[in-house]
Amino acid sequence: MNFDLSEEQKLIQDTAKEFALAELEPAAAELDRGGDDGLFYENLKKLAELGFMGLNIKDQYGGSEAGVVAFSVAMTEIAKACASTAVTVSVNNMVNEVIQALGTEEQKEKYITKICSGEYLAGAFALTEPGAGSDPAGMTTTAVRDGDDWVLNGSKIFITSGSFAGVFVVWAVTDTNAPKGKGISLFLVEPDTEGFVIGKKEDKMGQHGSPTNEIIFQNCRVPGDALMGKLNDGFRVAVMELAGGRIGIGSLGLGIGFAAMDKATQYGLERKQFGKKISEFQAIQWKIADVYTKLEAARLLLMSAAYKKEQGKSFAKEASMAKVFATESANEACYEAMQIFGGYGYTKDFPIERYTRDARITTIYEGTSEIQRLIIAREIINSFS
Repeated sequence: MNFDLSEEQKLIQDTAKEFALAELEPAAAELDRGGDDGLFYENLKKLAELGFMGLNIKDQYGGSEAGVVAFSVAMTEIAKACASTAVTVSVNNMVNEVIQALGTEEQKEKYITKICSGEYLAGAFALTEPGAGSDPAGMTTTAVRDGDDWVLNGSKIFITSGSFAGVFVVWAVTDTNAPKGKGISLFLVEPDTEGFVIGKKEDKMGQHGSPTNEIIFQNCRVPGDALMGKLNDGFRVAVMELAGGRIGIGSLGLGIGFAAMDKATQYGLERKQFGKKISEFQAIQWKIADVYTKLEAARLLLMSAAYKKEQGKSFAKEASMAKVFATESANEACYEAMQIFGGYGYTKDFPIERYTRDARITTIYEGTSEIQRLIIAREIINSFS
C-alpha cells in the first residue's frame, strides 16, 4: 500500500503550509485576544482565492476537485497555525459538499460558487438546538408549508460563522406526525430573510477568532425552492454529512496537536535545567516519543477514512475512529507540551495555552467522543450480526 501523497495533494499541502506560516500564524494570537475581524475575513478571502473552500467540489462550481485526502492534509496545515480559521474552512467545505450532493442546479450555481470564490466568506450549518445536540433527531424547529412558501420557527445554537455566513443549511421538522428523525427536511436560508435573527455570540473557552452564534427563526418565510433534497429526508443527510465533517475536525485536531508538540520539542532543545538540555532527560524523551507516535497513528486513521470517502466506500466507522483518536490525542499533546514548557506554557507569552484551549472543543463538536464510540461499537457489532 502506497501512503505517499500524489503530486497534486503534496502541492496543496505545501501551499496550505506556506500560507499558514506567512499569513495565519502571525495573526492567530491577536485573533484569539478578540482582535481585528477584518484580518480574519481577509485571510478567509485569500484562502478562497487559493481554492481551499471547495477542495472536494467540481470545477464547474468553482471547486478544486482535489478530493478528500487533500482536504484532510490542508486542514491539518491550516490548523497548525490557526484553529479558528481551520474550523471555518472545514465547515465551508462541508456546506459546499452537501449542496453539491443534494441541491438543484440553480442552488449549486447560486451558493457553491459564492462560497468557493469568497464572495460569501462562509456558509453555516444550522443543526444543533438547545435540546438537540448529540441527538439531532430530537430537534423542535419547524417548517410549515404556507402557500408556495415555508415558514420556519425555532432556534439553533453553537452555529459556526453564524454572524457572517452568506447562507445557512437549516434542518427543520416538516412532518410533526412522523416517527422521530423521519419528518425532517433541509432548507437553504439567507441571513437577510425577514424573521431570521442572529442571536448572541458565545463567549467561548477557545477558538475565539471564529464566531459561534445562536440563530432564531421567528415566522421566517422562505420560498418553496429553498427546500434542498427530498422532503422529510433531512435526518439521513445530517448523519451523512456529520460523518464527513469528522474527517475535517479530526484533521484540525491533528494540526493543533502537531503544533503544540513541535513547539515543545524545539523548547526542549533550548531549555536547560541541572546543567543540560531538558530534551536529554528520559522523562521528556518519552513524552515526545509517545505523543508523536499517537499523532502519527491519528494521521494514518484520517488518511484511511479520507481515502475511503474519496473512493465512494463506506467510511462512517473509520471517520469516527479517526475523529475520536485524533482529537483526544491532540488534547494529550497539548497537555504534555505544557508539561514540557513548565510554568511558561501556562502563560500567554507562548502559544501552548491557546493550543490547549483550542484543542478542547474538538472532542465535542461534530459529535462528542462518547458519540463516536457509540457509532464505532454499533458498526462493529452490526458486522457480526
